[in-house]
Amino acid sequence: MSTIPYENGEYTEINGAADKILLTKSKLAQNYLLEKSQEWNVELKSEVFAKKMDLNDPLQYLRGEFYYPKMGGLPKVDKSRINVNDDSIYLCGHSLGLQPKRTKKYLDLCLDDWAKLGVYGHYYGFMPWAKCDYPCLPTMCKLVGGQMGEVGVMNQLTTNLHFVMISFYRPTSERYKILYECQAFPSDSYAINSQIEFHGFNPKDAKLILSPRKDETYIRTNDIIDILKKEGKSIALVLFSGVQYYNGQVFDMETITRVAHEQGCVVGFDIAHAAGNIPMKLHDWNVDFAVWCTYKYLNSGAGCIGGFFIHSNHFHSKLPKLDGWWSNRDSTRFQMLTDIDREENANGYRISNPSIHQCAALAASLSIFEEVGIDKLHEKSRLLTQYLQYLIENELNNNQKCLSFQILTPNDPDQRGAQLSLKPVEITAQILFDELEKRGVVVDIRHDIIRVAPIPSYNSFFDIYQFISVLKTIDISIL
Repeated sequence: MSTIPYENGEYTEINGAADKILLTKSKLAQNYLLEKSQEWNVELKSEVFAKKMDLNDPLQYLRGEFYYPKMGGLPKVDKSRINVNDDSIYLCGHSLGLQPKRTKKYLDLCLDDWAKLGVYGHYYGFMPWAKCDYPCLPTMCKLVGGQMGEVGVMNQLTTNLHFVMISFYRPTSERYKILYECQAFPSDSYAINSQIEFHGFNPKDAKLILSPRKDETYIRTNDIIDILKKEGKSIALVLFSGVQYYNGQVFDMETITRVAHEQGCVVGFDIAHAAGNIPMKLHDWNVDFAVWCTYKYLNSGAGCIGGFFIHSNHFHSKLPKLDGWWSNRDSTRFQMLTDIDREENANGYRISNPSIHQCAALAASLSIFEEVGIDKLHEKSRLLTQYLQYLIENELNNNQKCLSFQILTPNDPDQRGAQLSLKPVEITAQILFDELEKRGVVVDIRHDIIRVAPIPSYNSFFDIYQFISVLKTIDISIL
């Protein structure tokens, strides 16, 4: 093992002879990319460089674990301009992750049990249905940094947000406000409004919505701290995203939680765009609760079962909860008790038995995360995202003949995950999006921006090179 120091830290290269990519200080991703360019004597912007990075990527094999859409199968491609048998340029895993190939195997095994065992499938077979959520929990705990018993899977994201807000949003006449960020995902805003009204307050009075400073694109942590210190005594709940869906900012969850708790506030996070994207330590950070979906970075399939976290500090509290059959302990659930025998952990928040089909799909994807680990995936994610940023800045923004973009996402790798939010300068986002669809490029559009996500489990450096190459060929004069 060789360690090469830099002015601001160091990175460690594992098995240097084989040229493996693994960074311990991955904020130095650009240093690493530049060094590799020099070592191989190839231009960083070249196709050769991208392919060489893929060749030396120890996680490149993971792409074969997923079904990758072909260009010819996409609904809006112009087949006269693409090779129908080529892989699409899929950079949209922040909206919907690709299907793991093992998903079908897991689902088939569950369907076989249903066919062969009937009702006995509740206790026998591949994933006995009465506890089909349990195989998902160990890996899910690792991904969000929760302890066993603090993490559960049930329902979907917004449903889970309502369930936990019943416990954790307890407004009083003095402390009733909810602090969250502007451009939060709309369903979060809907849930916040309805919970405020449910408790008899007016959303206009009870919401504190924090925006970036003028001419800035994301919120400074110091500004969050300032408003907490100024308004904290009136704030009942702080509810930020873990990763902001619109601009890709990673919020400093640890600092926000600490400062909010000092002011007596409860703290929760919507980590839909963080789970499977960045490492987290929800338990160590003392976050009160979190909720998330599993079909973005966790690749479980559209609308699949959601996840939630409840800190163990609250296991024996008297917070109100909604009850259902599945809130009971496993040992007494089928005794059909009149009074509930609640699980004294996160599982006590469950209401109904989970879907075996959804749990099987989630378990299939989580098995990949278990084998690789979120830290290694995140290390590659840093490299991919930095490579994308470098090419945008050096191949597009510095070229008068090409499209140029404002990058809304923070430059600091510690403040972003696998996403760059790009605002086109010369044309509208919709015009660009339509053109990209015709060329077999799958990204995401929200209002005036294009969101691009290089996913470390199935995207390659060559995907990013191809994406930039497509952008370089777009002639805005004819659009």
